[in-house]
Amino acid sequence: MPKTLKFLTTLLLALVITFSIHIGVLWFAALPLFSDKILLSYSVNYLLAAFIYLIIQQTLKKNGTHAGFVFMAGSAVKFIIFFLVFYPFYQADDSMQKTEFTAFFIPYAICLILEVTYLSKQLNNQSYSEENNPNSDTTNS
Repeated sequence: MPKTLKFLTTLLLALVITFSIHIGVLWFAALPLFSDKILLSYSVNYLLAAFIYLIIQQTLKKNGTHAGFVFMAGSAVKFIIFFLVFYPFYQADDSMQKTEFTAFFIPYAICLILEVTYLSKQLNNQSYSEENNPNSDTTNS
């Protein structure tokens, strides 16, 4: 199974399991199950993580030295989406409830952990020696 498909499948499976546990905890605590934009949060976090992962994959193929910057830009995009889509809804009553926080943070954290894990494995498996770099200007004397 290609790396990308493996990542996307693992991410989806992890989020489905986490979502099921999350809903179970809410049900057990007699809290509303699908409030706080929980479905949107899990969906948006999956889509953003998948998109950022795909962009980083392309960056690693072209110029691996920029992958960290792309990852940071992706994190910035996630924060912008949070503040544009979720934060106004969560702050409508001038306070953020624990259920609101966890509705966004749990899928965000799962996605972040899996992204970092998969990308760090790929970065650790890359070769950075000068002799493997076709753009290197150094010559062996």
